[in-house]
Amino acid sequence: MFLADIDIHAEVKNGHIVLEPFDTKRLQPATYDIRLGNTFIVNDSHSTKAIDPAKGIYPNTQTVEVKDGEEFVLHPGVSILGYSKERFGSDKYLIEVNGKSSLARIGLIVHNSASIVNPGHYLNIALELCNLNNVPIVLRPGMEIAQLTFSPLSNTTKRSYKQTGRYHQNNFVGYVPPKSGPLARKKKTKKGT
Repeated sequence: MFLADIDIHAEVKNGHIVLEPFDTKRLQPATYDIRLGNTFIVNDSHSTKAIDPAKGIYPNTQTVEVKDGEEFVLHPGVSILGYSKERFGSDKYLIEVNGKSSLARIGLIVHNSASIVNPGHYLNIALELCNLNNVPIVLRPGMEIAQLTFSPLSNTTKRSYKQTGRYHQNNFVGYVPPKSGPLARKKKTKKGT
């Protein structure tokens, strides 16, 4: 079962769903449209010999920040990470990220496999953007890029991401945190330095 628009709106109002910023214009009958953010993680193919997850070898990457009103050109066959403008999550609902049919028809994939957001996980989600078309696709920060659905759980969870702290520091294998922008890790400094 998925929440309907009335229920999504009510659960945002009462704090059971966090959607920041929330805009009723992006509320669909049973989904909520999220927008593309400004940060992209791009593999540096020239300095990466190969990716070997079994050996913990991942590509060298670079962070690209694109200002509002500017564009990022995604070339055919290229896969990158982009992030949502919206920060979202819930302790009560399982959230699923889905592509938009209008973008799927032009060959833009917004997630390869990681579409589930577990209870207690609050984030600007990483979108696995891939161009399956044979011509470049222009991406613009602020464009509607994906849609969220919200499913009630059969019971309260025994554990949640909030309790385990998993992913909160973005320390999972293979993740390369942005070096700049709103998602960059903040360096801890000692008092007086």
